[in-house]
Amino acid sequence: MTNLPNDPRLALMLLSSMVEPGDADLDDLVEETGPIEAVKRLWEGDVAERLRRLTSAMVACTFDPADRAAQIAAATEACGARVLVPGDPDWPEQLRDLLLVCDADEPHVRPPRCLWVRGRHDLAALCSRSVAIVGSRAATEYGQHLADDLAADLTEAGWTVVSGGAFGIDRAAHLGAMARGGATVSVLASGVELPYPKANGPMFDLIVERGLLVSEWPPGSSAMKHRFLTRNRVIAALSAGTVVIEAANRSGARNTARHAAELGRVLMFTPGPVTSSLSAGAHQLAREPWEARLVTRAEEVIEDLTGIGGPLATPPPPQRRPFDRLTEIESRLVEALPRGYVVEAARLAAAAGVPTETAAETLEHLRRSGWVDRIDDRWRLARGGAA
Repeated sequence: MTNLPNDPRLALMLLSSMVEPGDADLDDLVEETGPIEAVKRLWEGDVAERLRRLTSAMVACTFDPADRAAQIAAATEACGARVLVPGDPDWPEQLRDLLLVCDADEPHVRPPRCLWVRGRHDLAALCSRSVAIVGSRAATEYGQHLADDLAADLTEAGWTVVSGGAFGIDRAAHLGAMARGGATVSVLASGVELPYPKANGPMFDLIVERGLLVSEWPPGSSAMKHRFLTRNRVIAALSAGTVVIEAANRSGARNTARHAAELGRVLMFTPGPVTSSLSAGAHQLAREPWEARLVTRAEEVIEDLTGIGGPLATPPPPQRRPFDRLTEIESRLVEALPRGYVVEAARLAAAAGVPTETAAETLEHLRRSGWVDRIDDRWRLARGGAA
């Protein structure tokens, strides 16, 4: 006789190691029979042909499903994680909204069966007031600077930033939130004990201390291409809205945006250069029937998320000094600085038609008067400094 797990939580953990998250066939079986009975039927082969094919290899090589479930539980405890299931106090109930968008054409977007979580925070509490910030992995300096600023300002306003832990926009958003002392949630496409990408390891360590790592896959699970798309539905469902910063036409961020729109969440995007392929996908959101909102500041994001009548966002900051008070060389340098970008002094001098030495001296004066910021040996317009 098959030795079955004696706890529904253990059974759900075992099932999540066998069939990818969001699978309608398995979830219908669990809904009908309960997780323990679902395990029993899988090992007896008393399931639909598709599920039998999906699980046959695991069933064939696992004589004792209860022991396998215990191994997953031990690996979970060893990496300092815990498992949440629907009905737990810190389970985010908004994930259930995924039931509203799954149908015969999209059978792989069901709500998670269970979630592995690393970190001390309460997931439901963190995500009760949260916004997702997503975008390109190959982000420009402009995009990363914008994601960092937006996340920092949203954190100061009491919002939790949710993202996917990837390079580029995700990383900038997580770090921007933590730089202001806020918590952040990273939804992974791998096990929580070895989050991907490995090069972001120090950042993931900080997130464990100050926020949460979340995954639908048990420890030992590797990141795979299809898993990034699967986890995107969770990012969208956890958050009240999603902001897309820099996304190519075939970006995974557009996949998250689609889920957010279909779930009825607020979908927002930030503008970039119309000549940039990394902004093409974000700009295209405005042409989709999703009512995507253009935002440039945290105040605008919060206004769209709260939906409170009347404009909450104050007008853009006024110029720090009237433009007509600048000298000719100062005004030429300010006009030559592309908004949002960081530029070397030599390139800026050439664009403004000013000798390099003169440009360097003038930029220092502009820095002291609040028009520009210096980052290493490069320059950018100060926030609110000039239009």
